Amino acid sequence: MKRGIHMRKIQISEPAVGPEALEDLRAVLNSGWLTQGPRVDEFETLFAAQCGVAHAIATTSCTTAMHLALAAAGIGPGDEVLVPAFTWVATANVVLYCGATPVLVDVDPLTFNLDPGQVAQRVTERTRAAIAVHLFGRCAEIAAVRAVLPPGTLILEDAACAVGARQGGQGAGTLGDVGAFSFHPRKIVTTGEGGMVTTNDATLAERMRALRNHGASISEEQRHRGPLPYLLPEFNLLGYNYRMTDLQAAVGLSQLRRLDDLLAFRSRWAAWYRDRLAHLEWLRTPSEPATGRHSWQSFVTFVDPMRAPLDRNTIMARLEAGGVSTRPGTHALHLLGLYRERFGLAPDDYPGARACAEQSMAIPLHNRMTADDFETVAAALDAL
Repeated sequence: MKRGIHMRKIQISEPAVGPEALEDLRAVLNSGWLTQGPRVDEFETLFAAQCGVAHAIATTSCTTAMHLALAAAGIGPGDEVLVPAFTWVATANVVLYCGATPVLVDVDPLTFNLDPGQVAQRVTERTRAAIAVHLFGRCAEIAAVRAVLPPGTLILEDAACAVGARQGGQGAGTLGDVGAFSFHPRKIVTTGEGGMVTTNDATLAERMRALRNHGASISEEQRHRGPLPYLLPEFNLLGYNYRMTDLQAAVGLSQLRRLDDLLAFRSRWAAWYRDRLAHLEWLRTPSEPATGRHSWQSFVTFVDPMRAPLDRNTIMARLEAGGVSTRPGTHALHLLGLYRERFGLAPDDYPGARACAEQSMAIPLHNRMTADDFETVAAALDAL
């Protein structure tokens, strides 16, 4: 496959930040208030409304959002937290941050998400929480997971990829007890780095807000704009500095306001991909959920090693040479040195996760692609 016909390299992802963000940033700079303030508050309010949740709390990343959630719930040493074996490493790392133990659960290669049938086998008397990842924008089967967990077990949605995703009539971030979102540049809405934690639990929300700001009893904005200049916050909790800045919130707001359009574009072209690539028997494309809405943060395919013309890595290398970026879906945690060595894991312990790690392949799908870009990707796969 030769480059030349289509000279622009098609990236796996590009942020959809529009020119209006420059005006929003200028307004923040001119205001003199750059840290967490009124723009963060506006971003949280709009995000909560979009999800249909009572509380949305902006953070520095999805990782810190998940850490806040577990810390606020009192997860700590001696506790076990169920984690999918196929996910970005941060999902398990936050459990270690709390001094708790991540217990891996295999995934369903058809959805890339937690396999509810495997969850019950991993539950022990020490299980305090489960993290269900909505991988690539498809919601995990939260109801099925909850049904096999002991009563009172916290369900944390790792919704890093799932802004705008829905299951039935509910939005991601409202399906479990608490949800965590990412605004990394590969996500549909980006703030550069940033995250959001959501919940309908007012007590949990109050604790997370305090923990986000060093454990302070009042926010920086409340303190600086209040009538008592001598007032300092009380500190009754050991917290963290996980605050988002108004600069970041200003960048995210402009995208969040047009989220429906961003999602509709991705949904339309995901359907086009599935139709256009259906004749490639060696390539399994992701399906829409039976109910709800896939957010299509990524379009992750599965290469059938028994039918493919080449092995997956060679396919990816050839596409890259032809100007089409691809990536593996994500990691199988039990194959990573930290988890393999710390917990004595073997490659065959989680066959679903291993297969996903070795055969998944994300192809470009983002809001800056053109019709010609999509056809070029499909033609490149045809030519293998």
